[in-house]
Amino acid sequence: MTADREPSPGGAGPSSAEASDSWEAAYLRFETPEQEVRKFVARLRRLGCDDWPRGAAIVELFCGRGNGLRALHQLGFTRVLGLDRSAALLGHAKGEGELVLGDCRNLPFADGSCDVAIVQGGLHHLPANAETFQSTIHEVRRVLSIGGRLLAIEPWRTPFLEMVHRVARNSLARRLSPRIEALGPMIELEGETYRQWLAAPARIRKVLTTAFFPEICRERLGKLLFVGQKR
Repeated sequence: MTADREPSPGGAGPSSAEASDSWEAAYLRFETPEQEVRKFVARLRRLGCDDWPRGAAIVELFCGRGNGLRALHQLGFTRVLGLDRSAALLGHAKGEGELVLGDCRNLPFADGSCDVAIVQGGLHHLPANAETFQSTIHEVRRVLSIGGRLLAIEPWRTPFLEMVHRVARNSLARRLSPRIEALGPMIELEGETYRQWLAAPARIRKVLTTAFFPEICRERLGKLLFVGQKR
């Protein structure tokens, strides 16, 4: 999970700044950088990155503390760039790849300048309305070259995810597991945008498959795994 997001609106709960800080603190506790890099390496290989040219220009959106870029370098990719809205999380980044502070809804990249765009858990943090999501996907498509690919991994409502939610709400589980203790507040602080994302699978699939020809589109362990080529 990464950090380019809009905190939930409304008067209840912490302010947007407080919610953002709390979410980032929980995210940093959830797993170590080394654990996250190993997860990303396995995930990217499972989704076919071994077949990509090693000189491909890759941008990871919602890159957080940059561990996706470290994973890409371990896999042999040399032209990698990460973008996130959180200066705090970018400040934790170590290792390879250029980092850009920016917003995925208005990417500071030229048309057709990237070969692959990667999102590992960020789209569900956007304001949950059809226009914002669709315009974001169109913006990603704009910066991709002809035949460029989008790889996206996002939470998806499945029985497994429902079980994760129940465990994360359990006070005993939180006391026994540091990871669950971190995951609980992450889910809670994602708020309404997260719930609306999970409630709109048909719309999300339609936007993705309209903009990209799907090479992989499947559900696994509470995630949507999508790899698509620019139409």
